[in-house]
This record gives sequence, structure tokens and C-alpha cells, in this order.
Amino acid sequence: MNEVLLNVSFGIYALLPQGWIFMAFIIFLECFLMSFFLARKAFDGPVCVSVILSNALSGIFGIILSMALNGGWWMVVWFPWVSDQEVSSVEMIMPYYLAAFILTVLIELVVNRLMLSTLYTNKRILLVTLAVNVISYTVGSFFLYSYSFS
Repeated sequence: MNEVLLNVSFGIYALLPQGWIFMAFIIFLECFLMSFFLARKAFDGPVCVSVILSNALSGIFGIILSMALNGGWWMVVWFPWVSDQEVSSVEMIMPYYLAAFILTVLIELVVNRLMLSTLYTNKRILLVTLAVNVISYTVGSFFLYSYSFS
């Protein structure tokens, strides 16, 4: 894979096949982790449906919010993946990244609670949603930023 294709903002990357593969990988990872922690199996149907729906809603909300906050520039705030061509350090975007993480977890928590509360306790849904997002953000950030700030 050409490193130049990976050294772009997520708004551009999301339109490329590599972006779709990356997003599918993150959703696949979250489906596996949520299923493992909640249902004690690799992929549980209701859990995976909840994960897919919550990620889709989070993404749609992120695009709309980012466009509103940035005058039409989509995905810059919600998923603030930028390259070293746009900012000089990761520290510059940390407040945005933290805000995106918190909003993502809140959206996913609401969806997961609505869809899974008959199967699991609210506390368990909260803890697992938080843990899975910490893991997926860490793994995803490592892959994305290792190219952007190499």
C-alpha cells in the first residue's frame, strides 16, 4: 500500500477503498469484542446488530456535526485524523479527539442500551461499551497515526 494514500485526512481516506476497509475492520473488531465481553462468544447476532447500528448512527451524526462546526468540512472534528501536512503534532488535536471519543461513546451507549437492555444490565452495557471503544480507538489510532506522523 502506498504511504501517500494513507497520509491524508480521514474525510478523504473515508472515500478510498482503504478507508472502507479500515472502518469495516473497526466495526468487525467492535462486534467481536462486544460479543465476547457480553455474550461470551465470538459473534452474537443482537450484539453485532447493535454495534453496526450504533457505529452507523455515530458516523452520520459526526458528519453532520462536523459540517456544522467547520462550515462544510466533514469529518474533521468527529474523527480528527489529520496528517503531519495539516498539524505539527498529535497534541494539537487531542481536545477534538477526546470530544469525538466522548460523543461516540455516548451515542453508542444510548443505542446499545436501547437494543440490549433486555439481555444485559445497564452497568454491564456501559462498562463493555466504554472498554470496547477504548480498545478500538487505541488500535485504530495506532494504525492511522503511525502513517500520518511517521
